[in-house]
Amino acid sequence: MKFITEKNISKMIIYIFIIIMSTMIFLISYFYVKNTYEDFERQMEKSVQDQYRSQKSILKKEINTIIDIINYNATKSDEDETELKADTVRLLNNITFDRDKSNYIFVYEILNMNGGDNFAKLLVNPNRPDLLGKPISTNYEDTNGKRFREEFMNEIRIFGESYTEYSYNKVYTNEARQKLSYFKYFPRWNWVIAVGVYVDDIEKEIAKNKEHLTKRVQNQVFQNILLFLLFLSMAIVISIIVSQKIDEVLKRYKKSVQSKSKALKELNETLEKRVEEEIDKNREHEQLLVQKSKFIALGEMISNIAHQWRQPLSELSTIFMFIKFKYNLGQLDEELMKKKSKEADAVLEYMSHTIDDFRNFFMPKKEKEKFSLKIAMDSIMTIISSSLSNNNINITICIDNEVVLNTYLNEFQQVILNIISNAKDVLIENNVENPWIKIDAIIDQEDRVIIYIEDNGGGIKIEPKSKIFEPYFTTKDDSDGTGIGLYMSKIIVEKSMHGKLKVREAEFGARFEIILPK
Repeated sequence: MKFITEKNISKMIIYIFIIIMSTMIFLISYFYVKNTYEDFERQMEKSVQDQYRSQKSILKKEINTIIDIINYNATKSDEDETELKADTVRLLNNITFDRDKSNYIFVYEILNMNGGDNFAKLLVNPNRPDLLGKPISTNYEDTNGKRFREEFMNEIRIFGESYTEYSYNKVYTNEARQKLSYFKYFPRWNWVIAVGVYVDDIEKEIAKNKEHLTKRVQNQVFQNILLFLLFLSMAIVISIIVSQKIDEVLKRYKKSVQSKSKALKELNETLEKRVEEEIDKNREHEQLLVQKSKFIALGEMISNIAHQWRQPLSELSTIFMFIKFKYNLGQLDEELMKKKSKEADAVLEYMSHTIDDFRNFFMPKKEKEKFSLKIAMDSIMTIISSSLSNNNINITICIDNEVVLNTYLNEFQQVILNIISNAKDVLIENNVENPWIKIDAIIDQEDRVIIYIEDNGGGIKIEPKSKIFEPYFTTKDDSDGTGIGLYMSKIIVEKSMHGKLKVREAEFGARFEIILPK
């Protein structure tokens, strides 16, 4: 007995077509939903990571802001250290925290950097007024048995900062909750200043993002399933119409089959096109995420460059004002214009070198190179000699042509430029008669190259003198200095080049010593 006959062929076609289309739509819907939810899980995982990275960045910025305020008050206040500390403690105790997020500032005065039962005294903690002024121990364990104070002190000793997660009572409650805190060492007063955020506050933000993303994914899946069902309905209707035509015109059977094949082909092409569109959308979304990460990194780089550019921008402004002044007096001749243009070009070249130096400094892979110290100094002089001569500053360089270094050339030049620029500013500010700068180099018994940079600017009046290497410390007005140049120079010499950068009092002024392995 034949399963398909001329009498039931139309019905069998309808049934088979419905089964095929239903299976096809089901499989497409299944894999689409499966892939969509897998993408959802990946996006949520990335969202959680981004949220925690963002919180860490926020915590660090809050502490850096507090430390900047303390340093700023210290430079502007006439109080002694004891009074300044007391005022700072009162200031930090009066900083309110967000009731909804429960984040607050807390401060330890370190008594023993190696830890122990009385390693520190709690100075500020709005959540634990009962512990203020009392000694605390690194052996203390949270509700999970974790010695978090011992953990962050280990990292403080190595890195000067620490991100630590632990369990602690939440404000306004008696419940212990997981907390993420950022601790930073403030060496001036031997303090550790910290701020934290409870993990459940972060999880609330993550939950909001998850809810929003879940709704969006569900809507997208629902819309696509409806679309697939619409295609299925249309296919059923088409199959019915086609089968009726077959019943009416059996002789045109072959032609009807071709028509149905064509309809199936068009339907498949439509589905493939939509799948390709979804793939293109996902690629576009990934590109946006990459661009976002690049802009974040670019923002951090611009922030660093801005610190270094303030002084050269001020020099450019001075040059332009001088040109304008001479032009208004009718004294701007071609020779003067060329002279000032060269000065501006030198400043711009310095700014360009600054960009390269920052790029090389933050580049994870850097290659050392051998270079002549004399040639490197000549290259530096092409940048700054015009500025020195314009201020009648005589510079003498006594370096043997045979002295060779094997280190990072761009970073080395940046250090020398920073020190010479600072010496130039001191000579101008103190209005020194017959100002000069001397640079020489020797090779000591340990086969190290020692470079001396000395001036007759009267010396450094700050005690201890090493304080000039602290970040954001400057003796200049706010508009003239940033306090970052010598700090970065010391970081470059000691961390990157494994050398030493020192300053001493000489007969006529300050003498910087750069000690580098040959």
